[in-house]
Amino acid sequence: MPHALTPETGARFAALTLGHVTREYPNKPDHTLAGPEDARTPAALHPVFHGSFDWHSCVHGYWLLARVLRLFPEGPQAPAIRALFDRQLTPEKVAGECAYLEAPTARGFKRPYGWAWALKLADELARLPEPRWARALAPMAEIFARRFRDFLPLSPYPVRVGTHFNTAFGLRMAADYADGTGDTALTDLLRATALRWYGEDADCPAWGEPSGDDFLSSALIEAECLRRLLPADAFAPWFDRFLPRLAERRPETLFRPATVTDRSDGKIAHLDGLNLSRAWCLRALAGALPDGDPRSPVLREAAEAHLAAALPHLADDYMGEHWLASFALLALEA
Repeated sequence: MPHALTPETGARFAALTLGHVTREYPNKPDHTLAGPEDARTPAALHPVFHGSFDWHSCVHGYWLLARVLRLFPEGPQAPAIRALFDRQLTPEKVAGECAYLEAPTARGFKRPYGWAWALKLADELARLPEPRWARALAPMAEIFARRFRDFLPLSPYPVRVGTHFNTAFGLRMAADYADGTGDTALTDLLRATALRWYGEDADCPAWGEPSGDDFLSSALIEAECLRRLLPADAFAPWFDRFLPRLAERRPETLFRPATVTDRSDGKIAHLDGLNLSRAWCLRALAGALPDGDPRSPVLREAAEAHLAAALPHLADDYMGEHWLASFALLALEA
């Protein structure tokens, strides 16, 4: 049977995430010091998002909690999620996050991965029946939306690595916020940028995948980005050109789950995330194909193999525990 998201799975993911979003240490800050006064603790730098080992993982941990709360509002972790949001997602604490972002040294902070997850969180909070949390986060979301608006026209080339710097992932996640807020100008900018960066790509060999640091497939996240941003009639011919031999399970590397040899090593643990993010993209792409398309069962079978390889290991070590569940949720929902 295909892997599925159940209330029990959602509760397990939420319990796991509640255990680290306020855990301040260990912590890997992405912080530039302009002077000795900038040497501060994670909680002093980031009043809201100081847990989960690093800022971006904490942000998408909050997204997971918001998503689980919306899907399962009566679930066993719902009271704890609401209490956390009431405690942390306040105008005063978000103002502290915004003050950090306005410093000149923070111009490129978490670009584009953290930007995208911050907007994804804002979009999810806006879909909850309790509007106070979305209202509180709105000023921070607008900062990141503005950063996308300012940065994308300046950037002549995409970044295709399988890590946080991947630009296709950033565009794809930001699209949900742009659509959710009705910001058609931002949606148009995201789409135009995707076409400028990726529109002429064809016959992708995926020859560099996976590297030992990947948690994204540069090939599949590019395809998922275009699936999300293009109309179906424009995506179909692009996808046919980009990965023309999927029905033959080629490029073969995309169908073989990555091997993880040491889950206590943060970089090697990325490969569990690669298996989960591939499953997310494979499922989403299969769902975009017409009925009877021979590629669909091939993609779904590959997704299940990747899920089977990664789902048992979400909490094996804190190097994966602090972030993997978010990608597991994306994959199970796709």
